[in-house]
Amino acid sequence: MNLRALALAATASCAMATARAQTPAEPPRRMDAARLMAELMGGRVPVGMPFALPDQHGRSVGPVDWRGRVVLLYFGYLFCPDACPTDLRAIADAIDSLGAEGAKVQPVFVTLDPARDTPELAGRYAEAFHPRFAALRGSEVQTRQLALAYKVYFEKVPLASGGYAIDHTSFTYVLGPDGRYVGYFPPGTSGRRMADFVRTVLPATGAAATR
Repeated sequence: MNLRALALAATASCAMATARAQTPAEPPRRMDAARLMAELMGGRVPVGMPFALPDQHGRSVGPVDWRGRVVLLYFGYLFCPDACPTDLRAIADAIDSLGAEGAKVQPVFVTLDPARDTPELAGRYAEAFHPRFAALRGSEVQTRQLALAYKVYFEKVPLASGGYAIDHTSFTYVLGPDGRYVGYFPPGTSGRRMADFVRTVLPATGAAATR
């Protein structure tokens, strides 16, 4: 898979979206986005961190709870118009493509908009794509800390009509059975291509069970 080429295309797309949303006096935001994505794609700095955040059922969960499974981790928000629904559907398709082995995959959605995305709403949203999605919602500080650890760029962008959207990068992160980061998929990666890679890091048969 030429994931680097796809990622570079995603970088350009995000940069253009950010440029449209801000004035020429705001270059640090574009620079920050470029820096985070360069760190992610360069592979020379650590990606990820141990974490535990409340899910839609009020339980504090994280990688330690999913040991023995491959985690597909996605950062987004409920009002996201296109990228989030497309990528969350791809994650669900990947799990379905794996058949029985899909039980060894834990899909996780982390909201970047805790001010508007309540646990109940986030849960309903994520579970609409796949019933085993864990929908996590932390505080603003926790969200920023976790996003930066995974090299996720996001910023609130005021809308002319009122309210705001969130400009964000849209990568799907892969955590291995030991809970450590092993790679990423650029936005728009198909479920079948995700499944092909996930098979290479799946635990041995019988090592994981559906929660």
